[in-house]
Amino acid sequence: MVPTVGLADIEAAAERIRGHAVETPLIESPALNDRTGLRVLLKCETLQRVGAFKFRGAYNRLVQLNDDERTRGVVAFSSGNHAQGVALAAKLLGIPAVIVMPDDAPSVKVEATKGYGADVRFYNRLSGKTREEIAAEIAQERGAVVVPAFDDPHIVAGQGTVGLEMLRQAHALGATLDVAVAPISGGGLLSGLATTVKAHSPQTAIVGVEPAQFSDTLQSLQKGERVTIKPTGRSYCDALESPFPGEITFPIMRRLVADVALVTDAEVADAMRYAFSTLKLVVEPGGAAGLAALLAGKVSTFGGTTVAIVLSGGNVDPEFFGRVIRGEA
Repeated sequence: MVPTVGLADIEAAAERIRGHAVETPLIESPALNDRTGLRVLLKCETLQRVGAFKFRGAYNRLVQLNDDERTRGVVAFSSGNHAQGVALAAKLLGIPAVIVMPDDAPSVKVEATKGYGADVRFYNRLSGKTREEIAAEIAQERGAVVVPAFDDPHIVAGQGTVGLEMLRQAHALGATLDVAVAPISGGGLLSGLATTVKAHSPQTAIVGVEPAQFSDTLQSLQKGERVTIKPTGRSYCDALESPFPGEITFPIMRRLVADVALVTDAEVADAMRYAFSTLKLVVEPGGAAGLAALLAGKVSTFGGTTVAIVLSGGNVDPEFFGRVIRGEA
């Protein structure tokens, strides 16, 4: 039986992370509204602890470990943002953490993960054992608890707290959301967001966004079952490179998500430049995916005029960011 996540789980997660996670702002830009002809609200998870929404799910998962599990520690695998979320949550809770990261992960994410006190183990994405296999071996050796990036009900519930805040903040702004948009990797954020938003606002359409070369969720939704793709290359969106949706997250997305948009690297770079030059925000490629889809005209509004977008992270390599801003990437 595959576990699922309900609104009560997300509300409980919100209580657990209260005072530890940041309630990030929901902002509006007249310039963006003018450009799109819509009312656009941006949920700035770039300002979350560790610079990404991932801290929410990580803390909700780790804070529920018992004393014995805390002593044995945790192991996670991630290209960066989940790594940082688990590392910081572990530090705050006094739990040893080992993080399995690809050897080509952005240096800013690697250094931050180490800075939170985690033991980082590298692997090669294209050869040898998978990150899941390496993490499983470490967990067996240490008796540690594996903390998946998205396929865990406590992780999904923690990410769903983004939706609770978004709806409350939108209401305070006098806005009723016609569409809510979030990027997709394995689906933890989108499925948690969808669960929350659809419970409180059934008329709001949920739209996911993924890189064109990592369209596993779109293909899975089209086929009606989980699809694992074989990518032919990399994406600027290193945080969104999962080749398959989660076992837990896919049924939720299949039930609640109205559409999935695909974005190119060029569109993502354009969105990063726009965020920096016009919105005065630093957004990493994966975090800019929703904005990229909107600016490229790829987000269906289903006849509505008010769109909320999650800017999911701001951890971008400075050298790469410079190339993007200069129009060299």
